[in-house]
Amino acid sequence: MTTSFIDSLTSRMVRVIGNRIAPHGKGQGRLCILNYHRILEHADPMLDEDPDVDMFRWQMQALASSFNVMPLYDAMLALKNDRMPPRAVAITFDDGYRSTHDLALPILKEFGLTATVFVTTGYMDGNNMWNDRILEAVRRLPEGTLDLHDLGLGLHPVSTVAERKQTADKLIDIAKYLATEKRLELSLKLESLIGNHRSEDLMLTRQMVHTLAEQGIEVGGHTITHPILTRLDDQRARDEIAGCKEQLEAIIGKPVRLFAYPNGKVGMDFDERHVQMAKAAGYSAAFTTAMGSVKPQMDMHQIPRSRPWDNTPLFFKLRLLRWLAI
Repeated sequence: MTTSFIDSLTSRMVRVIGNRIAPHGKGQGRLCILNYHRILEHADPMLDEDPDVDMFRWQMQALASSFNVMPLYDAMLALKNDRMPPRAVAITFDDGYRSTHDLALPILKEFGLTATVFVTTGYMDGNNMWNDRILEAVRRLPEGTLDLHDLGLGLHPVSTVAERKQTADKLIDIAKYLATEKRLELSLKLESLIGNHRSEDLMLTRQMVHTLAEQGIEVGGHTITHPILTRLDDQRARDEIAGCKEQLEAIIGKPVRLFAYPNGKVGMDFDERHVQMAKAAGYSAAFTTAMGSVKPQMDMHQIPRSRPWDNTPLFFKLRLLRWLAI
């Protein structure tokens, strides 16, 4: 059997199963929301959770052949009004990486798909996010052992690629819950150890955000500086949530209707106070990083999304069916 025949057969199978899992009908609609961050030109062992363009292309082809891909805002309305088609999927990108514009957009257009990008406004126009600054510094450190005793963070091996990834992941996990000034202190310390090397600009520019909106990509809010909202006082959290919306609306000249909580873990990264802040700011819906499908009875300001990680089209499709089923 040819590869194209097998692909056609599995697509038909997925459509049949998907129609049974999430059929069209009153109160039965379900939606699966995919959550991406960066798209890479080439596979990178330091960023093994992010797809390269080849993987992203076959994932989009799999979605186009087997699922009903919808604009996220339209999908939320369809869910609310019992008009959700079977096998419904929406595509999102977090943070605002320029690869959404440079690499993902052409592939989305190739397959007639659309997406939503949740932009962290404080990093536009050449200001890379703190986690990328840490990762890129660790990537370029001299071989040996990284000594961070002066910051209370101990010793870390950086001789092999595997050690560098492990160290970068560990430091990013630690920094995620540090105060902003401590997080900056760690980034600057690491960068001081690699000299004057300047990393490439990874984030969208304002013009790119405007272009995405003009090309039919929904632009959503993701705060200004990507903080853990539970670590902020209420006024700072409110400013992050509402201020991001105001800044994006000034760029695209359209209402910003959707919001994604940074990091997105319910109770750990945000709580009911921030849900109410998102509502008060005027967002129609807000999104977490919990796994599973969206169902009509859910709070529209605590909607789950999941990050795909399968390495073959078949298992990618089967995982989406599983998410639709839970």
